[in-house]
Amino acid sequence: MYQIKQSLIEKTVKDMFIDSTHHLSPSFIKKLKDARKHETNALGKSILSKIIENQDIAKDKHIPLCQDTGVAVLLIEVGRDLFFDYDLEEAIQRGVRQAYSDGYLRKSIVKHPINRINTFDNTPAIIHYKFIPGHKLIIHAAPKGGGSENMSRLKMLTPSDGEEGVIDFVLETVKLAGGKACPPLIVGVGIGGNFEKAALIAKEAIFRDIDDQAPDTVNRQLEEKLLKKINELNVGPMGLGGQTTALAVKVNAYPCHIASLPVAVNLQCHSARKSEVTLHGNKIENTH
Repeated sequence: MYQIKQSLIEKTVKDMFIDSTHHLSPSFIKKLKDARKHETNALGKSILSKIIENQDIAKDKHIPLCQDTGVAVLLIEVGRDLFFDYDLEEAIQRGVRQAYSDGYLRKSIVKHPINRINTFDNTPAIIHYKFIPGHKLIIHAAPKGGGSENMSRLKMLTPSDGEEGVIDFVLETVKLAGGKACPPLIVGVGIGGNFEKAALIAKEAIFRDIDDQAPDTVNRQLEEKLLKKINELNVGPMGLGGQTTALAVKVNAYPCHIASLPVAVNLQCHSARKSEVTLHGNKIENTH
């Protein structure tokens, strides 16, 4: 069996959220710069320059890229050989709590959707778990902004709607979002499973590397079609026109019922903050 200290998990989660709110990944910045180079709309090009400049200032001054430091979302891959003699979820929540307190990040979580009383520490975080072979703990963390999340959608299509129905729904979602989701976007698309699975795999899609391609041919071709069609909508940076509405489209699919075709679209704004860390467990001897 292998073990990871609770204090290490708490500190790692804390550092991940503080760090990710302050700067974007080099590969994402490159995407923004490439988009600026090819953008033909003068206003769109100017907005892309401001987004890049904002990133530089945030990184240099160690301040948040955006005033909305989001809801804390974590995808946790847990090695099956790991042993925890403490509450893993509580350790993760502690790390989030410390990040938003010590990092002076905006606390945006309310205790109940109706009475709207703030929790004052940005917890509880939203955590999803997956079990993997070995003794690694892989933590994917993202402060997900409310604006882009609010414009995300899910629809239960019928099988007869087919690929065209999926494409139409994604395009409709991006058009309805306009500038409210703060484009240029990463568009995560989840197809299949059931009602909740489609939403989850759409969320997982925006955690994928900005430069990756879906390994499945059908998904990959759909990503290419959607990116082209989305960038022909003339929504543009911040919804003010241009050909850079999305920087990437990520499609995840899952088997589904013969009578169903669930589709979820999770939009990620241009402040695409995320972090990934792998922790390795230390071997503990069996004392029996």
